[in-house]
Amino acid sequence: MEWPYRILDITVAMLALIISAPVLLLIMIVIKCTDLKAPIFFKQNRVGQDGKVFPMYKFRSMVVGAEKRKADLLAQNEVEGLMFKMKDDPRITRIGKLLRKTSLDEFPQLLNVLQGRMSVVGPRPPLPEEVAEYTAYDKMRLIVKPGCTGLWQVSGRNKLSFQEMVELDLKYIRNRSMKLNFIILMKTGKELTGKGSGV
Repeated sequence: MEWPYRILDITVAMLALIISAPVLLLIMIVIKCTDLKAPIFFKQNRVGQDGKVFPMYKFRSMVVGAEKRKADLLAQNEVEGLMFKMKDDPRITRIGKLLRKTSLDEFPQLLNVLQGRMSVVGPRPPLPEEVAEYTAYDKMRLIVKPGCTGLWQVSGRNKLSFQEMVELDLKYIRNRSMKLNFIILMKTGKELTGKGSGV
């Protein structure tokens, strides 16, 4: 039964957007002022439920053309497996570093939630090129909607390998419930306020 999860998604997304509206407006103004010709939002294709590709939104935290420079930085990838993460990524702007540290760059994903393409809780939405390298086992994490937050995000995030992330996602899918979603949302809130320590 999916309707309770959809109601939770819409309620949380709407409340979060309304409460954070003044901060989000300030972020948009700051991003625009740093580069008047650059876009405020960053749109990137991600793979969602059942392998369907959709455009995911974030606040722009990198310089324009950052994706084209990714190939030059692959050798410095700090995460084991199919994901790319780099602590001191030179493509990140000054305001982008603050947005990423506080996870505020992720807030536009709530628009994806309202569109029904994402859930507030679920597996991280992967890139198409990552999914192209997935095994049949890895693809099992695509049977539910991807989430803005999830078990991976509150369990170590960048400290974990790709395979550890997959295992956490599958653990979430096997035990998925409204109670677990609420627990993950509470832990996410603690992480955002600096009071969390993972699980």
